[in-house]
Amino acid sequence: MKLFTKLTLFITLSKLAVVLLFVLILPTLVDNIARQYNDFYLSQQKKKVLNVINKNGIDFYLQGEPDYGSYTMLKEEYISLEPAGKNILPDTIATLRRVVEEDTLTYRVLSHVFDYENKRYMLEVGKTTATIGQYNRPLQKMALYVLIGLIVFTIVIDLIFTRLLLRPLGVIISNRLVNRKFPFKDHAPPVKTSTTDFKYLDDSLVDLMERIREAFEKEREFTSNASHELMTPVSILQTKMENLMVDGELGEEMEKKITGMMKTLHRLKKIVNSLLFISRIENDQFPKSDTFAIHTLLEEVMEELQHRLPEKDLHYSVNVSRSAILRSLNHDLIFQLIYNLLNNAIRYNQQGGSIKVSDVCKPGEPYKLFIRDTGIGIPQKELTHIFSRFKKVAKSGNEGYGLGLSIVSTIARYHDIKMEVSSEEGKGTVFTLMFPEETTV
Repeated sequence: MKLFTKLTLFITLSKLAVVLLFVLILPTLVDNIARQYNDFYLSQQKKKVLNVINKNGIDFYLQGEPDYGSYTMLKEEYISLEPAGKNILPDTIATLRRVVEEDTLTYRVLSHVFDYENKRYMLEVGKTTATIGQYNRPLQKMALYVLIGLIVFTIVIDLIFTRLLLRPLGVIISNRLVNRKFPFKDHAPPVKTSTTDFKYLDDSLVDLMERIREAFEKEREFTSNASHELMTPVSILQTKMENLMVDGELGEEMEKKITGMMKTLHRLKKIVNSLLFISRIENDQFPKSDTFAIHTLLEEVMEELQHRLPEKDLHYSVNVSRSAILRSLNHDLIFQLIYNLLNNAIRYNQQGGSIKVSDVCKPGEPYKLFIRDTGIGIPQKELTHIFSRFKKVAKSGNEGYGLGLSIVSTIARYHDIKMEVSSEEGKGTVFTLMFPEETTV
């Protein structure tokens, strides 16, 4: 999963968690706010009544009566004034029941005891609890809508900022890793960013790739030079041994030893030639301008390998599209690639086994070529390094130098051909070649 996707999920889920938490505590929060506001409202009403009494006297309410009571038309609020006991109690606010015109209602009541002209009175200001919560639901909805709007707004802002912040990282991955081809001959410009960490990452990757390129060039140069230098003494030794054999003055025992030495020298010569061949491919010494039909190429390969099938009584079958045409490739290199794979399929096959070549050719998709055999298979632990140089299939029982699949891998990389290998010991191996779309006519 990409970093931007992970950040998007984290931002969205964290915001949703906030919304869920807020929804859970919103009723209690709104109820507490409404209750506190109501208590504040009752205290303000108390102050208004006391101000009227201080200004106009208590008779403004009592009007000669021992007590006073008044309520609104819907009985939502009431005020009562009556004589109190001797004790002065602190103000209290409580939820109490009161009977108003034979109706028992629940009020939130503020009680206040005060002195006026040496007499003690109790003032009660009440408001029904039903009116306290009548606006709770609308307030909850409004608060929820505002919260959701703010969450959506912040998510959009966070995603925009995250995308802008991570854009240099995407450019670094694209320019330095995804779209770069080994051995990194092209020099992409530095990524423009104000983030120090991204600058450091970009500079480090550039430096690392430059070191890899230099090391690769040195190795390639050494391989090429060493191979060229080895060819001269190998050829001289081969000539001298052949002359000794031609002279006929050697004994039978000596001739056997020299014959063994010539076989070893022949193997060395094949290894050197293979290394030179790989070096030439890596140095781009082969043009990629040929166009050919894949079925024709397979026929050419099998013309050279057909005589080896009866040795193990192998059955060879091919089922490829005759309309499959490949272009912008090197014919000789692709020939060598398929030759090596089919040669291995024959060499490591079992007695009476089979080799099947098939393809998948669909418009708009990479051309795929499959080479299947019923051979000894490759152990799973060796699949990861079968294309390394001087690595041979274990338990093969055949002579080899470990360069055949290395040449295959080098040719495939040179043509941007992707290779996949699946194998099971004792049942066989399947090589899949996926050619780039631009090479398919």
